Amino acid sequence: MIVNKKIRIAGIIGALLVSVIILTSPSSPPPIPEPPQNNAQNEFIEILATHLEKPWSIDFADERIFISEKGGTIRVINSGELLEQPLVTLRTADVFDGGLLGIAVHPNFEQNNILYAYYTYSEEGELWNKLIQIKESDSKIIEAKTILDKVPGSSFSNGGIIKFGPDSKLYVGTGIVSDLSHESQNLESLQGKILRLNDDGTVPDDNPFDDSLVYTYGHRNPKGMAWDSLGNFYLTEIGPTKNDEINLITPGKNYGWPDVQCYSTNAEFVNPLKCFDPSLEPGGIIFYTGDKLGLENFMILASQKASNLYKAEVDENGVNLEGSILSGVGRIRDVAQGPDGYLYVITSNTDGKAFPSDDDDKLLRIMK
Repeated sequence: MIVNKKIRIAGIIGALLVSVIILTSPSSPPPIPEPPQNNAQNEFIEILATHLEKPWSIDFADERIFISEKGGTIRVINSGELLEQPLVTLRTADVFDGGLLGIAVHPNFEQNNILYAYYTYSEEGELWNKLIQIKESDSKIIEAKTILDKVPGSSFSNGGIIKFGPDSKLYVGTGIVSDLSHESQNLESLQGKILRLNDDGTVPDDNPFDDSLVYTYGHRNPKGMAWDSLGNFYLTEIGPTKNDEINLITPGKNYGWPDVQCYSTNAEFVNPLKCFDPSLEPGGIIFYTGDKLGLENFMILASQKASNLYKAEVDENGVNLEGSILSGVGRIRDVAQGPDGYLYVITSNTDGKAFPSDDDDKLLRIMK
């Protein structure tokens, strides 16, 4: 369902960039998620789509917005209208942390109409993840081919975030099969890694390990990637029950899982910039570069368990959450900056861990 005018949303607090929740240390617990509210009003948030089914990621191309849904569909919003027919429908595994996860538009999409999707599937009783390249025309699929396959899958920690970096390489965050597994420390395994690929799936010549897609290792469940204006690469990860992390990614480095959660004195492992205990289940992140919202160079962080969209200052002292931009809409899975300079978020209230309202899930645009 599309709403073609600004609609005041219930329960949105802080869209005027007034912080209503300040977290100053890990000892300040994030709020317990509450049902989305439908009474308070705010004219600076626009609902662009409703009744999305377990949406997971967002990307943009020309006049369109692409949204992945975990059930296997890529939905398209074209010039403000949610198209009835999905771009593609994939046969995905119906597991809690799997299905169709990350999508990414090729940097040269205007010339080649190519995008990518990462999803979980089942084969002979085993769970796997694969990365496919899709060519489309007029929001309809023309062809699709697999460029990475047989990434071990699980019911609870598939990673799944994919993004093109400023170097035009495709980065893929993979999860682990089990918390008891040590495979994220194994450079021959695709579990618990950040992978770096050419756009055709081949290994870049300048990857840190010879003839390997592995860029970094020792990860558990990556969920968000972003680069700042200097090209620094940041990653969000979800811990087992706590100890979520924000990491600064350096090629070839070991981020510790499962030997270390959060901080360590062992120089073999890279410590996170931020560790969250209790958990806030971080999702997508961006560094805002527009001029519409007064958030220049802030990290914007989606949180699912804490049900907020945070702004954060990143400096030599780490990551400091400075307050909430948006709350009251339930779980927030992903955030993106649109070509118009506004923020776009998708909620995640139909994923089985929240209290969905009748019109969840939603795509929202933050106008101020």
